[in-house]
Order: sequence, then C-alpha cells, then structure tokens
Amino acid sequence: MTRPLVIIGAGGFARETAQAARAAGLPLAGHLDDDPALHGTGIDGVPVLGGTGRAGTLPDAVFVVCVGNPRDYAARARIVDRLRLPEDRYTTVVHPTAAVSADSVLGPGTVLLAHTVLTSAVRVGRHVAVMPHTVLTHDDTVGDFATVASGVRLGGAARIGPGAYLGAGALIREGTAVGAWSLVGMGSVVLADVPPGEVWAGSPARRLRAAPPPALERLARSAVPGPPSLPLDPDDTAARTSRAVPARGANV
Repeated sequence: MTRPLVIIGAGGFARETAQAARAAGLPLAGHLDDDPALHGTGIDGVPVLGGTGRAGTLPDAVFVVCVGNPRDYAARARIVDRLRLPEDRYTTVVHPTAAVSADSVLGPGTVLLAHTVLTSAVRVGRHVAVMPHTVLTHDDTVGDFATVASGVRLGGAARIGPGAYLGAGALIREGTAVGAWSLVGMGSVVLADVPPGEVWAGSPARRLRAAPPPALERLARSAVPGPPSLPLDPDDTAARTSRAVPARGANV
C-alpha cells in the first residue's frame, strides 16, 4: 500500500513539490513547518500539520525535505541531520512530465519538478532538489543535498559536489566539476572546475568570494564520517540496485 507523503517545509519549493506530488497521484498528507503561524492552516489546499518535530509521531508517513534558498542552501542538510529519520522514511517525488532514463538513479529524498530531463546514466544523490526545465545529460553525477535551479544545463560527465547550489539558467561545461557547497550564480557559464566552498558567477564564471557561512560549516564537517552517498560508480550495479529509489514518484 502506498504510504502518505509529508513534505517538510511550507515555502515556495515545498509548495511546488506538493503540486508535483498531486500530479503524480501521490497521497499527500500535508506539510510540517516550524512557523507556528502556519500550524492548522492550509497552503494551496494542503494542510500544515504542525512543526517538524511531529515527523517522529507519523510512523506510517514518508517524507521529502523541501527547504533552502541561495542565502542558506545548507538548511536541508541541517533538517535531515536533526530529524534523524531512517533512510527508508524518505521517498522521491518526480513530476510526471519529467523524462528520466531507465539507467539513471535517484537517491532517497530527491525531488524532480516539471519537465526535467535525465538523459542517460545520470546519478543523483540523496535529498537533491532539481527545479523545472533542467537538463542533466549522460554520465552526470549530482551529490547529496545539491540544488539545481530552474533552467540549468549540465554537459556530459559533469560532476556536482555535495551541497552545491546551481543558480537558475547556469550552464556547466561537459566534464567540469563544481565543488562541494559552492554556489554558481544564475545565468553563469562554467568553463573550468569550481573549487569547494566558493561563489562563482559570470560568463565565463569567475570566483567572487567564499560561500556563505552555513555552507562553509557543512564543508568543514564533510571530513567527518557519515552515511554513504548514493554510489557514483556506474559499474557498481549491486550498490545502485540496493539504493535506488523508484524514479516515477512512487512511494516506497
């Protein structure tokens, strides 16, 4: 039986995810958000059930965490850490207009919004936000907690590090890497590798400054052992099968 979906957060990304879930026919139970003014209200017809602390009291539900913005794109990772839910309590939400190849893999907690395209052997980690009209091409890898904003295009074999934020309309050259917890500004054209923990923008993109403090804090913690990311080795068939989440919006 399909389990009820609860969306952590009630801002713009969470509202978009709610509409994607409805379009995919998922049983949407509501939002959890830590703004007390929202508790007991409805947003776009979806109830706000209470604060995020209620997640542990909903044993039959599965979750996606839908928070974060360019000023604090580490928020999603912090909430996942705080909730301490088992990985099998997270699902994927995939809009039915997304085109996802059969050999692409999504990690738990990941959301693909409308008209996204994953062409061939794309590997997307856990708790990744992929906004509308993005294109991820052959052999791309996207690390845990990354955000790929609307209209982004990744060339083949691009490597997006954990927690990275790609602003709307950014273009990433084939074979190029964007380091962990870095931010690429909207409309930027990335022709060379972006080191971890930096903000780059422009055409061609150049370094502007260090990443915001919350992102740098996550980068500093990245050396601490934690749960493994979705395997990024395309030959690791057994690992990909064991950690893959259905890529058509079906809860597990």
